[in-house]
Amino acid sequence: MCTPSLVSAADWSDTVFPIKAHDFGTVAVAAKTEFQFPVKNVYSQPMHIQSVRTSCGCTTGIVGTEYIEPNQEGFVTARFNTGTFRGKRGATVTVVIDRPFYAEARLVVNGYIRSDMVFHPGEVSFGKVTQGESTTEKSTVMYAGRDDWQVVDLISNHTWMMPSYKQISRGSGRVDYELSVTIREDAPAGYFQDELILVTNDRSMPRVPLRVEGQVESLLNISPQSIAFGGVKLGQPISKRLVIRSQEPVIIDSIECEGWEVKFVKPTEPKKTLILDTVFTAVSAEGSQRKPVVIKTSGAKSVEAKALLTADIREN
Repeated sequence: MCTPSLVSAADWSDTVFPIKAHDFGTVAVAAKTEFQFPVKNVYSQPMHIQSVRTSCGCTTGIVGTEYIEPNQEGFVTARFNTGTFRGKRGATVTVVIDRPFYAEARLVVNGYIRSDMVFHPGEVSFGKVTQGESTTEKSTVMYAGRDDWQVVDLISNHTWMMPSYKQISRGSGRVDYELSVTIREDAPAGYFQDELILVTNDRSMPRVPLRVEGQVESLLNISPQSIAFGGVKLGQPISKRLVIRSQEPVIIDSIECEGWEVKFVKPTEPKKTLILDTVFTAVSAEGSQRKPVVIKTSGAKSVEAKALLTADIREN
């Protein structure tokens, strides 16, 4: 096992913490502003994060993953306290690790908290969303300052996340805009956390992020979620019973896994619960495998769900 005594402290922290600094940029008052620093356990024993402390009250450090198994990844969260601080701020986040050895790593965050803008609420939170259904959530940006201040754009990083904005009040140096975000029917299943960029006509600080998060739940649930075959010979057929549950009656159109031939008898009638006796045969996969098994339904509104296949393929 490699320990910091065998490498420089800088080399150690660079390996375990691939990202050691983050700039939040310009953010609004009360905006929910967080960054997750990844932590990689490159050692042969479990890693334990004992504590996190910060050099300034403008930032709160949070242990996201207390124990990290070998060759796995966890995270430490730095939260910018935009509700109580203003102006240019920065902090050092010290992460204390006591297993498999004692060491400290220092991470840095910076940002500028505008005093003239407030988001209410500070993020757009969707909670749980059913895949295939469109839903909309809103926030409001409130500005106090220039009479000619305007929102000119609201930018999303995804085609399935559609933002819009409209002015709802203006007068006496105050302006309020309603910000709407719609999650489309084709949003992928899983947890999402991203930022919209609010663009204004403020030349000095035109771009301000607004956090968006939620969980898109698939219409399909697969059991088991983890299909573990262990040691498998190339060309060896293996039978596995899959139970698929849906919120609406469906017909399964395909089951696919890269490097594997997958056979099953397609149901002729749509059902909410389907029991499929499936045969997996490794045809081109080699060595250690971690592959998604993708199950798709038929019809105009086809949806899909995924399970994870693991196996160790050998030729003989």
